[in-house]
Amino acid sequence: MKALKPLLEINTKLKFTHIILLNIVIFGLIIVFNSMIRFENQIFSCSFWLICENEGSLSNSFNLISQLILSSLGLVSLLTAKKYYLNNLDKNFRFTALVLASFVFLSNLYSLFIRPIHALIPTFMSLILAIVLTTWFVKRKYVEFIPDIVPGKNNSLSLLLISSIFMIGLGILISLTGSSNICNQFPICFSPDGLTIDMILVNAHRFFTLTTGIFITKLLFNTWRKNRENNDLLISVTIGFVVFIGQSIIGGIQAIRNLPLDLLFVHSVSSVIYLLSVVYAFHAGKFVNASSVLETKTIFNDSQRRKDFLILNKPIIVALLLVTTYAGMVVGGEKLPSFSLTFWTMLGGALAAGGASAINQYIDREIDLSMQRTAKRPLPSGRLHPTEALALGISEIILSFYIYAAFVNLNAALLAMAGMVYYVFIYSSWLKHVTVQNIVIGGGAGAIPPLVGWAAATGGLNIPSLLLFALVFLWTPPHFWALALVRKNDYARASIPMMPVIKGEKKTRLQILIYTIQLVGLTLLMPLFGIGGSVYFILATVLGLWLLSTAWQVYKIEGNKIAFKMYRYSSMYLAFIFFAMVLDVLL
Repeated sequence: MKALKPLLEINTKLKFTHIILLNIVIFGLIIVFNSMIRFENQIFSCSFWLICENEGSLSNSFNLISQLILSSLGLVSLLTAKKYYLNNLDKNFRFTALVLASFVFLSNLYSLFIRPIHALIPTFMSLILAIVLTTWFVKRKYVEFIPDIVPGKNNSLSLLLISSIFMIGLGILISLTGSSNICNQFPICFSPDGLTIDMILVNAHRFFTLTTGIFITKLLFNTWRKNRENNDLLISVTIGFVVFIGQSIIGGIQAIRNLPLDLLFVHSVSSVIYLLSVVYAFHAGKFVNASSVLETKTIFNDSQRRKDFLILNKPIIVALLLVTTYAGMVVGGEKLPSFSLTFWTMLGGALAAGGASAINQYIDREIDLSMQRTAKRPLPSGRLHPTEALALGISEIILSFYIYAAFVNLNAALLAMAGMVYYVFIYSSWLKHVTVQNIVIGGGAGAIPPLVGWAAATGGLNIPSLLLFALVFLWTPPHFWALALVRKNDYARASIPMMPVIKGEKKTRLQILIYTIQLVGLTLLMPLFGIGGSVYFILATVLGLWLLSTAWQVYKIEGNKIAFKMYRYSSMYLAFIFFAMVLDVLL
């Protein structure tokens, strides 16, 4: 019991819904690990049978150990959270969850120490458990917060769930039997040999994909018109729709040509995310008031809504980030990228940055209301519901990932996602509110786009690429501290610990000058590491003197006028310095 004491203490500090969410994540990760095994070495060279013929490699053993640890954590957390169970509903779910979690744990134990079991078994059990936990989470949430509500029926969600189960089930069957390998036609699969089982399976899968697409598209439009304020339903339906679109893109590519293993892995994991979002929507939809008012204003008939959704994306900031992304592509690839690569990289980057900006405004909506500069944004002004901004941001980020993974490469996709996680969770949700160094540390999020561009053009990163990261990282503090000087009172009212508020204006002006000197010094040293030649060096020198002169004026002259000039000039400087790199490559 002493070994379990730390876990018991942790469980007493968590709400039970958090424990359920933790287990959804845990067993979701087990599905991910099994997908990695499957597509890394085709499940230890397993056949369709349940027992493998190969003992597996060291990496597979590490994978199994990781799964064993995860499943044991999930099992223990469910066992030690008994005090939170409220009623027979909880008891029934608990029993089912414990049985499935125990099965996953024992199967991993057997695979590790006796003989490898086909990864399909723990994957399938983990999927069923994740569905059970998702159902439990929704019902527990509504029973806890709205105890008198009576669940209803939603035929649209029921049809969607049934169609989705058939679609995913047939997809798994096609994957296991290799039926997709015999068909490279789209949208209908046919064979000169006549009607075959493989052909029937493939066409049935595509049929249910079509019906699922129709159901979820109709549900998406209805939800955005009737349930804009319902966080659970709007978010889950929107995620399901966007993941379905991403899955369809990958599936369409697979129908035409064989996918690389990384895309097959994405396809496999996405199926789980899609199914869980539909299950969540199915159960959440039962608790939605059927007499919700139908909203008449949509993006199709209201120009103000279109403008507000565009504002959520912060298009000017997105444009600046895309400049650094494109420069990363040119400098990394040492030539102009193809139109196709440029289009998909820019589109993915715009969606990723815009989505992160929308979520940032969702997080800061109450702060924005207290600041003069941001009070007229769509959320604090009340023109849009907060849930709409969150749904838009999440959907854009997910769609960005699929675009990068399908049309660029997985490294670029993962880097873009890392940037979004950095900005949304590390900066917006945490650092911005707790430390005067928020802008310094949080600057890493804005420094990732040139790395995305570099990875898009080359497939990876190297030491010189990190200098582009460092450039934007050093540029961020003087740029935003200049704005903070102008909007000091706004930040003070919002209790955001920006440097002028905490350390005073004099210290802030000195730090702007110091960081500007470091920034310009870095840009002039970059040719030593292979970035830029004589053309770049000359332009960097001129631009650096211009920015240094402005920073020096900020240090010596008090007042908002020169600080705002630094803010504007630094934006132009970033665009011009990356343009200088591109020009040097072309000349």
